[in-house]
Amino acid sequence: FYAGQNKGVLEAILDMDEGARRLGEVALVADSSPVSRSGLLFKSTLFDENASCHFALGQAYAEAVKDGAALSEEERKEKGSNKSMIHIDFMVGSSELNVTGHKEGSDPVPVLCNGEWAF
Repeated sequence: FYAGQNKGVLEAILDMDEGARRLGEVALVADSSPVSRSGLLFKSTLFDENASCHFALGQAYAEAVKDGAALSEEERKEKGSNKSMIHIDFMVGSSELNVTGHKEGSDPVPVLCNGEWAF
């Protein structure tokens, strides 16, 4: 991987455990969402991440799997849920962001175009 700054810090985080290098969350947020348009900085990732598309490395939310909160860690893992000591969000949304979905055997499907929902 590449990091323009603080590569050693990111490398140490990614080496925390096996799940630290795996995807834990993906959220698509339109650039025109009310939280994004507010321009407010809450200085709390749990709120600020809602203003932008973001992904997280590390721990997945149990609720992301059907009935996940009632499942054991092993059962969630069997369903593809990631376990890690970390959960680090990276905000990537903008008015220039394009996201395209790909499914085997199908044509690509635009999901976000210029930061807005394509459908």
